Parts: sequence; C-alpha cells; structure tokens
Amino acid sequence: MRDQCAALRFSTAGLPEASRIRAVRELHVSERAILSGNLEPIEPLEPLPGRAPDVDLTKRTLPGLAVVAGEFCGLRHAICRRGGPANGGNDLFLVANIWGSCTVRQGERELQIEDGDAVLATRDETTISIVRPTPAFWVGCRVPREPVASLLGRLGDMPISAVPRDTEALRLFITYASAIAGALPLATAEMQRLAACHVHDLLAAIVRAGRDGRSIAEGRGIAAARLCAIMRDIEAHISDGDLTIAKIARRHRITPRYVHKLFENDGLTFSSFVLGQRLSRAHRMLSDPGVADRNIGTVAFAVGFGDLSYFNRTFRRRYGVTPREVRESSAASASPRTASAPGLSPPS
Repeated sequence: MRDQCAALRFSTAGLPEASRIRAVRELHVSERAILSGNLEPIEPLEPLPGRAPDVDLTKRTLPGLAVVAGEFCGLRHAICRRGGPANGGNDLFLVANIWGSCTVRQGERELQIEDGDAVLATRDETTISIVRPTPAFWVGCRVPREPVASLLGRLGDMPISAVPRDTEALRLFITYASAIAGALPLATAEMQRLAACHVHDLLAAIVRAGRDGRSIAEGRGIAAARLCAIMRDIEAHISDGDLTIAKIARRHRITPRYVHKLFENDGLTFSSFVLGQRLSRAHRMLSDPGVADRNIGTVAFAVGFGDLSYFNRTFRRRYGVTPREVRESSAASASPRTASAPGLSPPS
C-alpha cells in the first residue's frame, strides 16, 4: 500500500528578524506547494506588531489526521473555514498547551489557555484566532468530524471551548500526538490508519466529557447521564455476543423505546453504536503485539461478533483493510516519508 504519510519541519532559528517575519508569512504558501494534495498546510501565521517571531514546529499529515507540535512566540495563528466538508470546512480542532499560555478568540468569545489546558472547536464562518505573545510549546490536531461523530452521535458546530488539564483523555492525547509529530514510526498505511483511529477515539472521549458536563450545567443532565451510563455499560459488556437493547433496558430499568430515543437524540442508533465499539475494540486488539497469539476468529468472538464473515466484511468497510492486513502491518516500523524545501526540512 502506498505510504500517505508526510512530515516536515519549519524553524526560524538562526534567521535575522527581517527574514523570520518574511519566512513566517510565506510558510502557508510554501507548504501548500510542497504537500501538493495532502492535508491542508499550516493555517496563516501573522507576526505580532513590535515582536520578533520565533517558530520551531513539526507537522505530520496522515489519512484523516494532521498533527502539529512546536514552539511559537510573537504570533497570531488564524484558523478559518474554507468551504464545505469536502474542503475541510467541517473538521474538528484541538490545540493543547504543554507549557505557556495563549489567548483564543472567536467572535465575541475569548478564552485564556494556560499550562496543560486545551481548546476544542469546529470550523464555522467565524475565524478562530490564537495569539501567543510569549513563548508557548503546544501540540494540536485536525481531524474530519465523521469518524468522531460515529463514536458520539450528532456533532453540531461547536464554539471554542476550553478543555481542563485534568481531563484524562487530554493528557493521553498530548502524549500520543506528541509522539506522532515526533519520531513515532508510521511506515505503513495501516499504521497510519491506526494512529488516526487512536486520535479519533481520544477526541471522542474529550468531546464526550465536555458535552456531558455542559448537559448537566444546562439542565439536561438526566438524559445525558442515562445515555452516558448506557454507553459505558455497552463498552463494559461488548464481548457479550447476545448484547441486546432489551438486556440494556432491563439493567437500567427503562424501556427499550426510551433507549432508542436516547440514541436517536444524539444522531445514533443502538446497533450502530454497538457495531462501532466492537470494530474499534477489535482494531486495537489486532494492532496489539501483546495479543498476537490470538487468531482473527478469536479476536472477533472476543468482542462479541458471532459471524466471522460479517466481522471481516464490516471491518473492511470501516477501515479499508482486512483484519489480516492490520495484524500483518502492526509490527512494521521505518522512517516516514518526508518533504522538504527552502525553509522547511524533515523533522529530526
């Protein structure tokens, strides 16, 4: 399979101030020419008045995921919509400060993001502006909303929202995304899909945590709490091949119709959620060298599938590869393909 992973490095280190300003302003155009058809280039950067910008960043683009990590100082970073979903206009963004602070603005809303905190948003017609007047080291990602929505249900346009540093999934995201941006080997298309799927799972957990908190604060806590409890119940019993909506309803002392309604309100169905969780669990197991001794049928049955051919068919439809290809690719490791040009270089 063709390697679709691209990586690059940009740094202003060693450049005089005038050259730094010009290089920063030209980064967006230069990277678009280099990546030629991969995910979008770095959003436009604008030096802040009276400050010499410092930039040292690494970016990797995979199918369904772009990750950027680095240090910014003296810059305004603009994130704006570019058309509909086909052009990335429907993506989810997460930017986390590892250390340092920044101010994030969208319309009338303004957030101050400190050490360890993050900001989550979707593109709408309003530009998101991230201002870093002082040094800040951060990691961020952009993903299509569809794979995250498949784990959560309906995702409308979200205004910028803060993600607190004590959010467990955020801490995992920072560690994992930093590794992807750095030297994590992603030599095969399957390893790239695996990395993207892991980030999609973490973003779903981050969105869910924030959404549940907002639902409770807005007085919608009963339905949100019940749906959350049902989803956790499904995840805990996903290996039960006879996991039915009637069983779930009895355990939670509600009617099957009400369970259907809770999922429908989130843009999901019970069966699609169960299938998504089973496929996600199977993908993780097949990618784990620690369970390499289990054959594919054993993995399928362990996550609740009763029909191996149905498992193979739905797995390939979701991930674009067979379970066997995932198993065979999971141990692959090599340096990623890189792209370079004047002012841009492969990450070290």
